[in-house]
Amino acid sequence: MRKFVIGVIQMDSQSDVDENLKTASAFIEEAAARGAKLVAMPENMHYVGLESAAHAEEIPGGKTFLVMSALAKKHKLWLHCGSIYEKNPNDARPYNCTMIINPDGELVAKYHKIHPFDVVIPDGPVNKESDRICPGDEIVTVDTKEVGNWGLSICYDIRFAELYRLMALEGANILFTPADFTMPTGKDHWETILRTRAIENGCYVVAPAQCGVKPKFQAYANSLVVDPWGNVIARASNHPQVFTTEIDLDYVDKVRNQTFTLANRRPDVYDLKKTEK
Repeated sequence: MRKFVIGVIQMDSQSDVDENLKTASAFIEEAAARGAKLVAMPENMHYVGLESAAHAEEIPGGKTFLVMSALAKKHKLWLHCGSIYEKNPNDARPYNCTMIINPDGELVAKYHKIHPFDVVIPDGPVNKESDRICPGDEIVTVDTKEVGNWGLSICYDIRFAELYRLMALEGANILFTPADFTMPTGKDHWETILRTRAIENGCYVVAPAQCGVKPKFQAYANSLVVDPWGNVIARASNHPQVFTTEIDLDYVDKVRNQTFTLANRRPDVYDLKKTEK
C-alpha cells in the first residue's frame, strides 16, 4: 500500500519491565483502533535503568518479544519495537536491539545499534556506552512490501549521515530513529538533525522518543515524524502518548523527482559503501 497510517508511541519507561510493557500494549491497542498499519516505539521501551545486562532478553523468545508478537498478530500490525536489550552469547555486554515483527507475529529483522554514545571530555565527564553495550556491525534495511522499505537506526546513530545515505541507496524510504535524547542536546539538535536526514535522503523519518526523568538525565521527548521535504507532520509533547499520522510513499517519489539528491551523486569522484565482512 502506498498510503497508510502509522502510530508513534512516546514512553516514560522506567525500571519496571512489566509496567513498561503494559503501557506500550495499551498504546498499541489505541493506535490499532485508530487504523494504524504499523506502530513504532522508542529506544529502551522495555527498561530504563542502571542494570542493562540484567534485563537483557532473548530475541525471539523473551518476554518482550512474546508480548509484542501476540499484539502484532492480534491486530495484524507491523511493529517496530523501538529497542530493548538483547542477550549477547559472546560478550557480557548486551546489544541495544531493534526488533521488527510482522502481522503474523514473526520476527523478520533485528538491528544492533552501531554507534555507542562514548563521551570523553578532557578534564570533564566520561560516559562510555560501549562499556555497557556491545556495538553492532551490520547495516539493516527491511523491505516490508506492505508499509515501506525501512532503514533501521537507534538514537546516537542519527549523528552519522553516512549510515542514512547508505540505507537510502539500498532502497529505504522510511528511516526509523527510536531515541532517548537528553534535554541539553535535544533542544538544540534533535529536530534539526532529523529534518536534515529526511531532506538529504528524500525519506520519511520516524523518531519515537522517551520522555520523563531518567536515572541520570531528563529525556527530551518531542517524538517526531518528518516528511521527505523536511516538514514536521506530527509531534508529541512532553508526556507519554501515542499519535497517528499518514505516510504517503508516492510523496517520497515526488520529492526525489524534484530534488534529485540521490540521482545526482558523483560516485566517480567520491564513494560510499558498506564494509565487506
